[in-house]
Amino acid sequence: MLDWVHEIELLAKPENIFWCDGSERERDYLLQEAMKQNVLIELNEKKVPRSYLHRSNPNDVARVEQFTFICTPSKEEAGPTNNWSDPAETDSKLRGLLKGAMGGRTLFVVPYIMGPPDSPLTKVGFEITDSIYVVLSMRIMTRMGEVAVKRLGNDPTAEWNRGVHSLLDVDPARRFICHFPQDNTIISVGSGYGGNVLLSKKCLALRIGSYLARKQGWMAEHMLILGVESPEGKKHYVAAAFPSACGKTNFAMLIPPKHFAGWKVTTVGDDIAWMQIRENRLFAVNPENGYFGVVPGTSYRSNPNAMKSIEHDTLYTNVALTDDGDVWWEGKDGPPPKHAIDWRGNDWTPDSKEKAAHPNSRFATPMRNNPVLDPNVEKGEGVPISAIIFGGRRSDTMPLVFQAFDWEHGVYLGATMASETTAAATGAVGQARRDPMAMLPFCGYNIGDYFRHWLAIGKRLTNPPLIFNVNWFRKGEGGKFLWPGFGDNMRVLKWIIDRCEGGDGALKSPIGWLPGLHDLDLAELEIDHKCVDELLEIDHEEWKKELAEHKKFFDSLGGVVPEELMKQREQFAARFKG
Repeated sequence: MLDWVHEIELLAKPENIFWCDGSERERDYLLQEAMKQNVLIELNEKKVPRSYLHRSNPNDVARVEQFTFICTPSKEEAGPTNNWSDPAETDSKLRGLLKGAMGGRTLFVVPYIMGPPDSPLTKVGFEITDSIYVVLSMRIMTRMGEVAVKRLGNDPTAEWNRGVHSLLDVDPARRFICHFPQDNTIISVGSGYGGNVLLSKKCLALRIGSYLARKQGWMAEHMLILGVESPEGKKHYVAAAFPSACGKTNFAMLIPPKHFAGWKVTTVGDDIAWMQIRENRLFAVNPENGYFGVVPGTSYRSNPNAMKSIEHDTLYTNVALTDDGDVWWEGKDGPPPKHAIDWRGNDWTPDSKEKAAHPNSRFATPMRNNPVLDPNVEKGEGVPISAIIFGGRRSDTMPLVFQAFDWEHGVYLGATMASETTAAATGAVGQARRDPMAMLPFCGYNIGDYFRHWLAIGKRLTNPPLIFNVNWFRKGEGGKFLWPGFGDNMRVLKWIIDRCEGGDGALKSPIGWLPGLHDLDLAELEIDHKCVDELLEIDHEEWKKELAEHKKFFDSLGGVVPEELMKQREQFAARFKG
């Protein structure tokens, strides 16, 4: 590890080297430095204690899928859904860009672990970076410092991830996020934005993580994990994969409606699940230590627990700054400020055409801030998963909730999952984009092998989680949402838990098991029966189109889809004819 740091030092030629130990003293020093360098602005201590604002370069505000590469020896290993790049050529190009790149800057060495300290799944990473913002974010998002050095130990064959990040000159033409799965290495240059530079998150926990998981027989998934406990004290854990902008954080921190008094929902994680097989079932840990959430739209109405989590000790990126040193964003409770400084650093008033906060502005906050943090979040062996939920944003076709017939059928539902694009993704808004298991941008190897891995895991489970599909976003006539969503999603979760406990309140349909009209607890909910009928309706014509789209998607992957999933599609179509 020291040899590697020395090698990067000779290449990037920093002015000095700073080894991070994760201490409070270090944090205070780094915060002072970051403010001196105008990387952070201190917020009003009374309004948002111990919190800071960072503004990124306006050309650098989101993940860049088009500059994200998987560098495997052959293109086939990366598969049809990833950008592939030759490892030797890419390494040499990146070294060229890193040459002298840290001149006059500090090279920070950030040791961290992903996962609870005593978990068999936990991974060690070291990230070298020249961004003080990255160091302060990694302090929140990972378990950083001494704990990683201890976990690494002295065994020269120990597995650890090498991450190199440099801002360079934050030029989009020199922006590359490259993964070398065979070498357990990530090199990211030219960006300062979270998803591209906090190499622990999407890069290690999902792209490299999924590659290691397949090799080592576990699963690295883009899933929230929540606990749900009944008034009688019976508890289940559920993992759910939703693409971005489908309410993952809201669901992970759900507050049940008044009618469900005594029910408790707790958060294990809001974004990533690492799952292993124990006692013939799946157990999950959240590898992260904090939340990196989208700010706009977060309010006491949409997500009170997230609001409580970000009231203090939070690092904000690209939100607006009010004249009294508070933060503001579109969708926050209360009237907008009469004047603010927007995310670009310009004057803003409610009459301005531009948004005050960038649509992808973020908060980074420690999970300890979450008032409903699950008590088993640090459990090394993880929590037992009763159900897996897939769901996207669909204005038609997909009912509110249905259950797969079995594991293989569930894998098919995940593999063909789609979500209508929102402003969060580049490209046309409102088109259904296939996003298998919400892993399209994050699967670090061939998607066909990824599907095979899911099928293989199922064969090893005698007590597999039940698999469900949800859609909070179905619209009726006039384009209005039919379902209220937010806390009322508890009603759907309750039916899912009933099914996990062997409840028989379900009707068989060509797509899977559906709740009957009286199987969902809709007490005290002001909703028209006609709306509920529409929410649970299966339109045969729409489904014919949907199945044709599945075929088109599978065909576009060029022959990598496992035979079992091709058969599932045929059986699916046959059930509509039958």
